[in-house]
Amino acid sequence: MQNDLFDNIAPEMEELAPGVFLFRSYVDENVFMDTVKSVTEEIPFRHMVTPGGKKINVAGSSMGQCGWYSDHRGYRYEMSDPVTGKNWPDIPEHIHRIITNAAKKAGFNNFRADSCFINRYEPNIRLTAHIDQDEVDFTQPIVSVSLGVSAIFQIFGETRGGKPLNIPLHSGDLLIFGGPARRLYHGVKKLDLGHHPLTGDKRINLTFRKAL
Repeated sequence: MQNDLFDNIAPEMEELAPGVFLFRSYVDENVFMDTVKSVTEEIPFRHMVTPGGKKINVAGSSMGQCGWYSDHRGYRYEMSDPVTGKNWPDIPEHIHRIITNAAKKAGFNNFRADSCFINRYEPNIRLTAHIDQDEVDFTQPIVSVSLGVSAIFQIFGETRGGKPLNIPLHSGDLLIFGGPARRLYHGVKKLDLGHHPLTGDKRINLTFRKAL
């Protein structure tokens, strides 16, 4: 019993592939969910559109110094919400500490996020394979926190094709991909129908980035 408790407080980091690090049950789900609720009260989740006008199925919001955004003008980071004109809510300092400390454990000693894109997945929605390439410095990792219904995160290679590395992610898990994995295609498989006390039938994903 004592060992189980210790493992829950200080879980081991597992390197799944070069630059891909998984921390199981690493964060306090309620603390992060409280932050999501606070942010989306100010900047509600919305479905953006691609530069070509196609609706993005995964709804999003942001916090931090800047926020990721997409519309007919292109994919980019904005210093304020283009719809409301409001500044993005700050990333709370206690959240910064958790994210920065995890990044240090994975060898990314200088990481401090200036942006966090928050996604909301509905049942049967997936995130197609893509590369995050709107950031300035690709030596910086992306740190991802999962809340709610479990999902399968997929990492491909330098192209969208081929057999992916499938990583089951559960509520409270933290995943880091950087270094040689930073410019690989990745996505999320179609969300299965499920239920979680925090989020109902939805999944929330927070991706912390050094954008500027």
